[in-house]
Amino acid sequence: MRSYFYTLSIIAAATLAMIFPDPFTVIAGFELKNLIVPLLMIIMFGMGTTMGVKDFEGVVKNPRSVFIGILCQFSIMPIVGYTLGTSFDFPPEVAAGVILVGSSPSGLASNVMAYIAKANVALSLTITAVATLLAPLLTPALMKWLAGTMVEVDFLKMMVDILKMIILPIGLGLLVNYIFRKQTVWLNRYMPLVSMVGIALIICIITAAGRESLLTIGVALVACTLLHNLLGYALGYGMAKLFRLPEQDCRTVSLEVGLQNGGLASGLALQMGKVATVGLAPALFGPIMNITGSILASFWGKKPVDLPEAAAAEMT
Repeated sequence: MRSYFYTLSIIAAATLAMIFPDPFTVIAGFELKNLIVPLLMIIMFGMGTTMGVKDFEGVVKNPRSVFIGILCQFSIMPIVGYTLGTSFDFPPEVAAGVILVGSSPSGLASNVMAYIAKANVALSLTITAVATLLAPLLTPALMKWLAGTMVEVDFLKMMVDILKMIILPIGLGLLVNYIFRKQTVWLNRYMPLVSMVGIALIICIITAAGRESLLTIGVALVACTLLHNLLGYALGYGMAKLFRLPEQDCRTVSLEVGLQNGGLASGLALQMGKVATVGLAPALFGPIMNITGSILASFWGKKPVDLPEAAAAEMT
């Protein structure tokens, strides 16, 4: 129920911003879009406090599945994003936003959905962690390659922005978790709620800022974003099957590919000074992926998984 409540909250937030955009644009002369990066950093700090060395153990224990997951993450979604963005004949900056979502790493939602789907949660955590660490190099490189003709992409600036928005706060979170391990229990209890509120507010701000563009191309962009998300699940699962990964790992790769870090994409759109255009696809991707992810995870969660004998022995 909590996962559905989160999804409904995100939908309600986006709807509210579409109907009443002014309260989410400027308050007392302060432009609320300036809150996007600080909010994202708080969310990433919370992610760091829940992480530890164990989240990277999967690289050693199961390197093949991790490599396949990362390969799918940074190949399927960027290429599908480029194909869809250009096929729908969007304005260049809006199409660049679709590519930006596809070029971002997976986010926290994939770990939650992996648990609900009875997938390989340890693998999900590892892929998310490794993809996040690779993002400062791969996301700007993919954007420069695929969207360089649509919008100005400063590779070094984008790399520094990702380091500042994601790697730095996650690193601080890891440090806090390591030094104050016992004292962070209360933080881990409340950070998911803080993250939910932060993501909802980010979506409100971007939706309000891009309201006019959404009213013009909204239906087409929703269709494009939904298709992008669904193809991520399908192609991620198909590629994992092609490499003959176990069913649990196939589900994991599917969710890691289909569920992107829309918050990071939104923050990068703001840093580019194009939150009302490049930021539209990331703002839509968040609510859409939570709806589809909840449905897919619940469907898989009801289907039993035949665990390998070694894994089954460990659980008994």
